[in-house]
Amino acid sequence: MEFLPQLITSVVMIVLIMHVLLIGGPAYGIYVERKIASWAQDRIGPNRVGPIGLLQPIADGLKFFMKEDYNPGNVDRNLFLLAPVLAVIPAMLAWATIPWGGTWLSPWGELSLGVADINVGVIYILAIGSLSVYGITIGAWAANNKYTFFGGIRATAQMLSYEIPMGLCVLCVLLLAGSSRPMTIVQDQIGYWWGVIPAWNIFQQPIAAVLFFICILAESNRAPFDLAEAEQELIGGFHTEYSSMKFAMFFLGEYMHMATASAFLTLLFLGGWHLPFVDYLIWGGAEPAKVNLLGVLLNLGVFIAKVFTLVGLMMWVRWTVPRFRFDQLMRLAWRGLIPITLGLLLITGVMVYLDLTGYLWLGNAALLAIVMAVLPFIPKGADVNRKVGLRGSRFSPATD
Repeated sequence: MEFLPQLITSVVMIVLIMHVLLIGGPAYGIYVERKIASWAQDRIGPNRVGPIGLLQPIADGLKFFMKEDYNPGNVDRNLFLLAPVLAVIPAMLAWATIPWGGTWLSPWGELSLGVADINVGVIYILAIGSLSVYGITIGAWAANNKYTFFGGIRATAQMLSYEIPMGLCVLCVLLLAGSSRPMTIVQDQIGYWWGVIPAWNIFQQPIAAVLFFICILAESNRAPFDLAEAEQELIGGFHTEYSSMKFAMFFLGEYMHMATASAFLTLLFLGGWHLPFVDYLIWGGAEPAKVNLLGVLLNLGVFIAKVFTLVGLMMWVRWTVPRFRFDQLMRLAWRGLIPITLGLLLITGVMVYLDLTGYLWLGNAALLAIVMAVLPFIPKGADVNRKVGLRGSRFSPATD
């Protein structure tokens, strides 16, 4: 692999992906989310600024720039200013090892359509992504406000809890692939079982894929896991005291985390850039590991389309599922996700050792049956969602 052509390719990918994440992510991500919210609530959504409201993100950006950049008097000023930066930077760095388009057989040699094709790429994504909690926690502490403090505590507990099952899901994939290099993980999923079913990890490890999606919702502070903000309880949570562009940077970090987490899920479980059956039309079989310029551009488009689809799914979940209570959120992690992912890791390790990886879906089905059998015997605690009687109510009348 030639150094200079690869350096130029990596710089081009940095510029391209950064602009997609900075412009298409937060700006038009919020526009799409408003449209999805309006669809879910039978409204119209943004439709005044520009054709069908397409200039609404620009108006919102100008509004953030023009609003007063107010700093409360009793904050820790240095940490207060540093926190939004710490919330954004990890989201801007985590995608560096994502293999966006595979390997290009160019006239200058084999070039990787990514920024850094390194052997520990998956570990890098986990390590950088886990740093985002520091921006939230520091901002919550520095604001010197009880609501921000509660939001910071919630965010810390939530992220520490959900990183455990997320890491275990990743370990299941690493055991299956035998490598932590993202390019290798994607290439192992390019192919078919019995000539029909794509060899994506989501078909081998469906439970791990679903649990991983739940974990990235929690890690991105997305509903129904947005307890760190919880407007009905904490006004705005950890960013209550922030305004202007510092407030906007927290949103920038959240939407960039959504895009990076979706790209991570795509490479682990959805075959990366693989588009089933289209490779038969183009290459006459499973896509080769190294392709021409048209192939890598197609791969790049497929990968980005999968990422945007997952981001749209996250938005759909937000406007469909109600927010958990905090005790429910902790119970889901420690009494649900962590034991199940430990079981998945055990099953994956045994089946990889016995060279039975083609039957991992049977192991997932067996684990699901065990969970359903054990579930009725798990203590549920007090019923805190019982209806409270109210005199004069037709639906929950008070009883004497």
